[in-house]
Amino acid sequence: MSPRPVSISRPQARRIALAAQGFADPRPAGRVDARHIRRVLGRIGLLQLDSVNVFCRSHYLPVLARLGPYPRDLLDRLTAHTSGPVQRELVEYWAHEASLVPLSTHRLLRWRMARAHLDSWGGIRRLAREQPGLLDEVRALVRDQGPVRANQTGIPRPARAPGDMWNWHDGKVALEYLFFAGEVMAARRVNFERLYDVPERVLPPAVLQAPTPDPDDAQRELVRIAARAHGIATEPDLRDYFRLAPAAGKRAVAELAESGELVPAEVDGWAAPAWLWHEAARPRRVRARALLSPFDSLIWFRDRTERLFDFRYRIEIYTPPEQRRYGYYVLPFLLDEALVARVDLKSDRQAGRLRVQAAWLEPGADETHTAAELAAELAITAEWLGLDGVEVTPRGTLAPALAAAVRAA
Repeated sequence: MSPRPVSISRPQARRIALAAQGFADPRPAGRVDARHIRRVLGRIGLLQLDSVNVFCRSHYLPVLARLGPYPRDLLDRLTAHTSGPVQRELVEYWAHEASLVPLSTHRLLRWRMARAHLDSWGGIRRLAREQPGLLDEVRALVRDQGPVRANQTGIPRPARAPGDMWNWHDGKVALEYLFFAGEVMAARRVNFERLYDVPERVLPPAVLQAPTPDPDDAQRELVRIAARAHGIATEPDLRDYFRLAPAAGKRAVAELAESGELVPAEVDGWAAPAWLWHEAARPRRVRARALLSPFDSLIWFRDRTERLFDFRYRIEIYTPPEQRRYGYYVLPFLLDEALVARVDLKSDRQAGRLRVQAAWLEPGADETHTAAELAAELAITAEWLGLDGVEVTPRGTLAPALAAAVRAA
């Protein structure tokens, strides 16, 4: 007989989720080192990558949100082989979109690599099918000359067609197929451009030689990572974390429920059944303050964000400017247990200023308190980015109070 579902209120669900993501812990008082970053990764499991750099590269921001200011080059050293004391601990792969994952997680995604001929997106799959000779040439190039940039394949970049986001040449497409298939990896990035190399020169021998897990076992472990990172979640929430197929997600959830690791739950206002991680912390309150990247694991599944925080969030980078409601690169502002504001941020590196292009107050949030706390977090962030100060553009419902708070600070 199935156990009776645990009843969870929406405020409890928010606190459980925030604690699982590391927001119930105070930020370190002293110097942040690799141990702190490892703890963040141990909680959230991965860092999503994104190329937009109008404010800051997205993968740096979840660590800042949880730890406060930290040396960004420390995270860089954890993602690239060095001869120093900090060795590579994170590698790139398609996890939740393009992501940095711990070495131990990379092995759990080999089943996805084996399905590149079926699951990779159309353009790169089509090239692999239609130009196998080009794949062979690119494999040989990486093996003999790696790490290589895409332009070293010798294939010219085509002219960008209207509406195209990427104007990849066939050499880049071939590299991306081989990357999806696990035949090449990102050795490092230079100006955010991948340098590709063979796994033998990227992965430590122990990781490279570790046995490949059964796909069902690997997918169950990925859902286990997601369950720990969520604390409380629906099955689609858990499945989305590593972009698993519905059948795989349902099977893994059922197995974890049978083992007792997932406990059935009902959350007030949630239409779908929920699952509580059996070791999830249930704090009575959460004190937190953070600017959240659009690609932070706390909010990247927008349906879950709306269920948890009553906060509808859509990134408007690809929306025509005249149709944007809030701005180009808008970050939600977390204060304690609520998302109380959203700010459109730009790092003006030439002028040395962090520019708030717009600032919006959420319904029910206290304007004066929110503005003061947001101004303090923006000041910390500007200093972390090496900028000299914060400037607020008079756009948005929170902008006047925020500008006053910035001046006062």
